[in-house]
Amino acid sequence: MTDYVLVHGAWGGGWGYDRLRADLVGAGHRVLVAELSGLGTRANAFHPGISLTTHIDDVLAQIADAGFDRFVLAGHSYGGMVVTGVAARIGSRIDTLIYIDAFLPADGQSLWDLTGDFEHHHYIDSQKFTPGAVAPLPGLESPALTRHPLLTLLEAVRIDDPAQAVARRIYIFASGWPHTPFTRFRDAVMADPAWDYHDLPCSHNVMGDCPRELLSIVLGAG
Repeated sequence: MTDYVLVHGAWGGGWGYDRLRADLVGAGHRVLVAELSGLGTRANAFHPGISLTTHIDDVLAQIADAGFDRFVLAGHSYGGMVVTGVAARIGSRIDTLIYIDAFLPADGQSLWDLTGDFEHHHYIDSQKFTPGAVAPLPGLESPALTRHPLLTLLEAVRIDDPAQAVARRIYIFASGWPHTPFTRFRDAVMADPAWDYHDLPCSHNVMGDCPRELLSIVLGAG
């Protein structure tokens, strides 16, 4: 049996992992789908002071509540920022770290640093009348999505403890997304022997488009 911790992306919620969670549980594993402050099932608790550190602390607290000792940690999209921060704190307890078409920051980088002018203008302009609350990016509109706290996009990750390094790392790149911002991460990891790299021919919604392929990769990480 393997314990899994799954972290969703910006504007979303844990519901994005419903099928993967069910499949992993059906295979006999324990699964924690983290719920982040101000998003998903916790959207009613939104406030503009929520930061990346808040979300990292959310995941750490939920891991502690679940009683997980060693586990596989996965993050989708913005969730890559969160899992990087979690690994910087307790990486020695993580058996495998999985980035599912996700941001892969280096020490001192924020999501703002990893995006361009289009995203920057949207982050600022879309919260003019809802200070601190960023609307979903154009093309991602859905009734299930909610506004996202601006500070989480501006705060940098700190990775400063070599003792917390994770031994095994996996990157999953969705090559069917024409406007993907993740090619730089693909290029960085695909030839790096320290990484297991997977290319899936799907949109950014990897969990919905390639559920069987994703399940196979995640099961193999346990």
